[in-house]
Formats: sequence, structure tokens, C-alpha cells
Amino acid sequence: MSYIQVRIDPRKKSQAQKVLRELGIDMSTAVKIYLSQIIINKGIPFKLITENSLTPEQEKEILTASKEAERGVNVSKAMDIKEAVSYLKDL
Repeated sequence: MSYIQVRIDPRKKSQAQKVLRELGIDMSTAVKIYLSQIIINKGIPFKLITENSLTPEQEKEILTASKEAERGVNVSKAMDIKEAVSYLKDL
């Protein structure tokens, strides 16, 4: 048997333990399940998201678009309601 030692923020550990307790499993079992799933999936067994519920790629795209908008790049002029409706119908 081999051991894994991990440093983790105490608050995160406590929150994870609470969830795992509700699922009826302990931290050690959860880690074993996770490692098994990494092997089965040949990678991380779930979609990685940021705390904003976006993928890192989506977050990067939004930040890039925001910076471009601040510089006036890739920004369209404001439309009145008739122009907006017409634009949407043409999509």
C-alpha cells in the first residue's frame, strides 16, 4: 500500500468532508474513487470550471473581449429597438 500526502486549505477540507459524509464515504475512499476514474478516463473525469462556472477557455475569451471592448475593438454601435429586431431576424 502506498500513501499520498496533500496540503489543503482547512476550510476546503472541512467542506469536502461534509459533502462526503452526506454521500456516506470518507475522504480516503473519495480519493481512491477519483484516482480510479482518472485511470478509466485517461484524464480528469469531469469538466474543469472556474469559480464563475466557466471553463478556463471561456473565461479567457470573456476577458479578451472585455479588453478589446475597452479599446473600442470589435464593438458595434448601439441600435434602436427596430434595428435590433431587424438584426436578430437576419441572424
